Amino acid sequence: MYDFPLTGAQRKKLRGIGQTLEPVLKLGKSGITREFLLELQRALNAHELIKVRLLEKDRDVRAELCEQIADEGRCVCVGAVGGTALFFRRQEAKAKQRVEI
Repeated sequence: MYDFPLTGAQRKKLRGIGQTLEPVLKLGKSGITREFLLELQRALNAHELIKVRLLEKDRDVRAELCEQIADEGRCVCVGAVGGTALFFRRQEAKAKQRVEI
């Protein structure tokens, strides 16, 4: 599991930045596949903060999917509203860090 604790203020700032983002990935009926996780890694390496569209209708299932994506993708779920979730993973190298929190 990715352990990067965020304060409430940091989450709030990331959600504010995330409002202007378009979804980078869509999670459809096939669920979390190896290909989805590879694309998730590429997107997080490139952007640090990404938006994912979840096509699941059930609220409880979406919450479980967010938790599973965060665990398997080694990232933090910053927030989820409706069918859209925001994920963050800090870059190790300071030079590659794009999001200021």
